[in-house]
This record gives sequence, C-alpha cells and structure tokens, in this order.
Amino acid sequence: MNDHVLSLSGITKTYNAGLPGQVDVLRGVDLDLKRGEVVALVAPSGAGKSTLLHIAGMLDTPDAGNVTLNGQNMTGQSDRLRTLARRADVGFIYQFHHLLPEFSAIENIALPQLAAGISKADAEARALSLLEKVGVADRATHRPAELSGGEQQRVAFCRALANAPALLLADEPTGNLDPATSDQVFDALMSLVRDTGLSALIATHNFDLAARMDRTVRLDAGHLAALS
Repeated sequence: MNDHVLSLSGITKTYNAGLPGQVDVLRGVDLDLKRGEVVALVAPSGAGKSTLLHIAGMLDTPDAGNVTLNGQNMTGQSDRLRTLARRADVGFIYQFHHLLPEFSAIENIALPQLAAGISKADAEARALSLLEKVGVADRATHRPAELSGGEQQRVAFCRALANAPALLLADEPTGNLDPATSDQVFDALMSLVRDTGLSALIATHNFDLAARMDRTVRLDAGHLAALS
C-alpha cells in the first residue's frame, strides 16, 4: 500500500491567464501527506489556500501538475471517476458549517451515507456514534438553528467523516468561532481525526492550533515551504 494518502506534484493554477491582472496563485506546489498524518496549512489571506484545498479534493483542476489520491493519479480522469473518488475518500470541512437547516443533526450526518448506498439504520447508527465522539449525542435530533455555533461545527465534522474517508480537508474549521469555543471544537476535531486514523490537511491562521498538528507548511507567493 502506498504510504501517502495525498501527493501533489508541480501544481500550478493561474487566473485570467494571458490577460491584464493575471494572478499566478500556485506556482509548482509539491506536498505529500502520509497516512495518519495531520498537517497544518498556514497562509496569508488571499494566498490561495482555498484553491489548493479545492484542487487537492478534486473540486477544481490545476493548470499543470498531478494530484494522486491513494496511489491513483486523478489528473485527467473523467468527472465521474473524480466524483466517485471524492465521495469515497475525501471529507470537507469549511469555516461555516453548511448544514441543511430542515434536517436534524443525525439526519445531516446520515444523508451522505444514504447517498453512498448505506441503509438508513446503519447510517443513523454511525451518525450517532460520531456525535458521541464529539460530545453532542444529546443534540442528535435538534436542527441546526437549535444548536450553538460550536455544536453546529461539531456536527459538520461528523458529516465530513460520515463515509469514513481516507483524507480530510479543512478550511479554517474553527475560524467562525470565538477563541474559547474554537479551542474546544478543535480538540474535538483532533480527537475525531486521531481516533479514526485518517490523514488531514487543515488550513488555519492560528499558529497555536497549527503547533498541535504533526507539522506545518506555509503557502506564500504561490510556493509551499515547510515550517516544521
């Protein structure tokens, strides 16, 4: 088995190519993410971290370079194959929870499993197990509007891991929370990641949070460099 869940090689991305105001967002980015490794991605605002995460998760395509997921080069693959790989192997967390307001916490986590063909009973059982891991099982039947910001984000974490992905990509997952809640929610996220043994690339502006991960890389002027 390949030791790397994710490998990015020579990733470039340019917006408005050949036009005035051309922006070279990524300029030959290389990154290997080992199995079970949690890596912090720090970057100045507007440096392209969201673009990099979207390319890593196959929501966007690079202008050049290769994205390899679980040993399979996804560059140039069909949209259908990329969608299937993303559904099976990648979980996404954003700064805002993006929960569906008309569904309860347990239903929000069950939905991606149902889409993957899991039975309702098994999907809800896994959803409840994940909610227990992050300490909000007692809120399972509550809708997002009935949850605090920290509770909503914990549910979003569980939804991202609902289909047991190999890779988690998170874009400022606690950036919308106050500092005290942010620390608590980040603890819950790290516990969930460690318990499940998946790999994670987590973008953050918070160097204290970054220091709690396995290593830190910095994106600046289109290039990626190791900080630790």
